[in-house]
Amino acid sequence: MHTPSSDITSATGTTSGGLRPVRLPLSAGSEQNPYRLAFARLRQTFLFVTFFSACVNILMLTGPMFMMQVYDRVLMSGSVSTLVGLSIMALGAYVFLGIYDFLRVRLMSRAAYRLDRDLGDQGFDSWLASAVRGNPGNRRPLNDLATVRGFLSSPAMLGVFDLPWVPCYLFLIFMLHPWLGLLTLAGAVVVTILAVLGQILTEEGYRRAMGADAAESFLVEQGYRNAEAISALGMTNRFRNRWRGMHDDGLASGQDSGDRSEVLSTMSKTFRMLLQSANLGLAAYLVILQEISPGMIIASSIIAGKALAPIDQIIGNWRSVVKAREAHRRLKEQMAQGVVAPQKVALPAPEGHLLLKSVTKLVPGDRAQATRVPPILSDISLALEPGDGLGVIGPSASGKSTLARILAGIWAPEQGEVRLDGATPDQWEAEALGRHTGYLPQNVELLAGTLRDNICRFDPAASDDDVIAAARLAGVHDMILGLSNGYGFEIGYGSHPLSGGQVQRIALARALFGMPKLVVLDEPNSNLDALGDEELARAILAMRKAGSVVIVMAHRPSALAAVNKVLVLQGGRNMAFGDRDEVLGRVTRPAPVPMGSVAPPSSATGKKN
Repeated sequence: MHTPSSDITSATGTTSGGLRPVRLPLSAGSEQNPYRLAFARLRQTFLFVTFFSACVNILMLTGPMFMMQVYDRVLMSGSVSTLVGLSIMALGAYVFLGIYDFLRVRLMSRAAYRLDRDLGDQGFDSWLASAVRGNPGNRRPLNDLATVRGFLSSPAMLGVFDLPWVPCYLFLIFMLHPWLGLLTLAGAVVVTILAVLGQILTEEGYRRAMGADAAESFLVEQGYRNAEAISALGMTNRFRNRWRGMHDDGLASGQDSGDRSEVLSTMSKTFRMLLQSANLGLAAYLVILQEISPGMIIASSIIAGKALAPIDQIIGNWRSVVKAREAHRRLKEQMAQGVVAPQKVALPAPEGHLLLKSVTKLVPGDRAQATRVPPILSDISLALEPGDGLGVIGPSASGKSTLARILAGIWAPEQGEVRLDGATPDQWEAEALGRHTGYLPQNVELLAGTLRDNICRFDPAASDDDVIAAARLAGVHDMILGLSNGYGFEIGYGSHPLSGGQVQRIALARALFGMPKLVVLDEPNSNLDALGDEELARAILAMRKAGSVVIVMAHRPSALAAVNKVLVLQGGRNMAFGDRDEVLGRVTRPAPVPMGSVAPPSSATGKKN
């Protein structure tokens, strides 16, 4: 019997110790897709649900068979014992019907939770990876996973398991009488046409509505994060109007498709009720002709209703079917992009030899569009040794933050390579490379948790001594002790009393935690006062003395006090690189003024001072 798990490609077998994976042939390209593999592990569950669905659908005949026997046997013979016997048999059948129906519902519920458990981590990683790749329009895999999980345990999914039994019910009606079978078959064709018509008429509208919902959610999150600026700048009404426009567009698309779906659902339900009545009338006519027994009147009507019930159930939940199908498709695509990489060799801790060779980075996003605009970085090469401090300067949009992301391993260059102790970032396990890297982004936000959690990067094995050492290095230890609960100060999901400078210095402590060998600081003093600048310079010198390579993207000259090399970027190109004093002397030397280009002071007014 066909199961509704067309993407299932492997199963699980059982041993005395429980479930164990059993490798079955997989379709091409699916071996490494975590989403397909997670569904494959549910195949045994789907097979059990298919078996219990078969039992349920067979036992669903208890009602019509009982009525037919009562009409044809009990009423004709007047035998009470026959009625009691039939009633006991019907009671037992209904008990098992309830048990099997409960088991299949419970199995699907557990399958939904197991899918979420197996894919939750990959979904979260995929979501973060899409943000790193600069893809804000990406739908959240966790939301899609919740949609699929909800559908698996919904009545619509049970309707999918009941759908293969429609031909069996039709066959039984044909056995009662061909005319009744033809009438029910015609009804099934009409209901199926309504279902297909519903898909055609509502699919595009539902897709637009789901896209509008995603864009609206993104706008709402932006508004929440920037509520203070929106309120202070008098943008509340205009921002609300923008939200209202997007919200109304999504509602309009959803309502249009919902109206069509409701019409088709009502037509299907009404037609099914009409079909049952027509079946009763035809059966009564056949009884008059003495071609069927009176008990078959009720039996044929109930069986016909059961035959069309799965189709009607799916049509009634069509919106959830469409949403689940779209989420299913997106998850397959997204999980395929994040397939499990082969296990990498555990490299030794780096010493801090950093090499950039002809690094070029295009604008993130569509590759065809990115090639039509100038690259953010073009042919950047440099070499740094342990203990070096590099200051990267240049005007806005010169590529400093992009270079910081590439150095920190967040972005990969389209051309060229970055090597730390001879190894490219993709040769490291992400967690291992992160332990040896310190990164302070330009826009800093502390995560929900304690200050200790934020400084130690949420490492439960981190020692208090290492946390305090990082805080002292960043010059925030005394400031933290002055807060309520000290290092246990909780950063909640709303606002907190910390200033921008305090947040930046705590994030600096996070970047310096564990004395990483590569430290990348993007505008680390943008929110600091003079005292903060001094603490930053001391921290950079301490890291350099410990053998770390420290790279500082800077606008303010004070950030360059503790470095020994400078890179000048302009338009994404390397304009100068070398020792700090030499480079700064070249780029800050005033240009010669041609003789006669400046008029005497008195010429401006025609008078002498």
